[in-house]
Amino acid sequence: MIRALVVSALVLAAAPARAQEPLTVMLDWFLNPDHAPLVIARERGYFADAGLEVELIAPADPNDPPKLVAAGRADLAISYQPQLHVQVHEGLPLVRIGTLVATPLNSLVVLADGPIDALADLEGRKVGYSVGGFEDGLLRAMLRPHGLGVDDVELINVNFSLSPSLISGQVDAVIGAYRNFELNQMDIVGAPGRAFYPEEEGVPAYDELVYVAHRDRLDDERLRRFVDATERATHWLLNHPDEGWEIFKGYDPELADELNRRAWDDTLPRLALAPAALDHGRYRRFAAFLAEHGLIDEPRPVAAYAVDLGARAP
Repeated sequence: MIRALVVSALVLAAAPARAQEPLTVMLDWFLNPDHAPLVIARERGYFADAGLEVELIAPADPNDPPKLVAAGRADLAISYQPQLHVQVHEGLPLVRIGTLVATPLNSLVVLADGPIDALADLEGRKVGYSVGGFEDGLLRAMLRPHGLGVDDVELINVNFSLSPSLISGQVDAVIGAYRNFELNQMDIVGAPGRAFYPEEEGVPAYDELVYVAHRDRLDDERLRRFVDATERATHWLLNHPDEGWEIFKGYDPELADELNRRAWDDTLPRLALAPAALDHGRYRRFAAFLAEHGLIDEPRPVAAYAVDLGARAP
């Protein structure tokens, strides 16, 4: 009996490790603390434990990631809930399979010592943006209570250059600035900013960052394993934030700076603790808001663009 157990143990030890299946994830932006669970899941082996070899790719253009998934050129993309609603109504075959950041990060930022004291002061001013199709829509909703529309401002695509374009005077405000990133960046360089928050200007709360997949690939078992691994990483991060920072900044030398350290502390409390979980009521409310403001024709059933993979599992 003992000999049989020893032989069995030796056979198991000699068995090949679980094959690592490749999975490409297009980031929404250059790598930053918003992506902490993905980096930790890679570096602590949670993806490997799930049988995944995950490649994280920063986009050349922040508009591209969902389109690449829709075209079958990437497995997953990190996108934005508002953008998801709009793009699904435009015909892109995308579905939210998980949440990365569960609160709004988006904000409209101006210089603290600049001429903009209230949103009404934006009339005739230049507003920079990076991601078309939803940032200008959120701006429209924020301006509406103040008697303004997007036609009352000049929209300028500044791509990744949000705070630099504001600090240099190229624009008077930027929409799409993350409260955990751009505000810290501006403070560090001595040009502090002031933020107007969408959820305080009549916009319902929403998930800032979500994982989106192609609608026809929801039965791909890799997706559920990916989301489960990110949940494992998130809970480890909340228990070990300082050790997590050391791992994160060691992933890429360019991450080890004051900006990312400040953003790290501001970001962790906003991570989704249960990435797969889906609040249908919240998504319905936001869809109704978008329809009310003319950003989509009419709300669709939540199941048409968002799923809980855990609920789909056998």
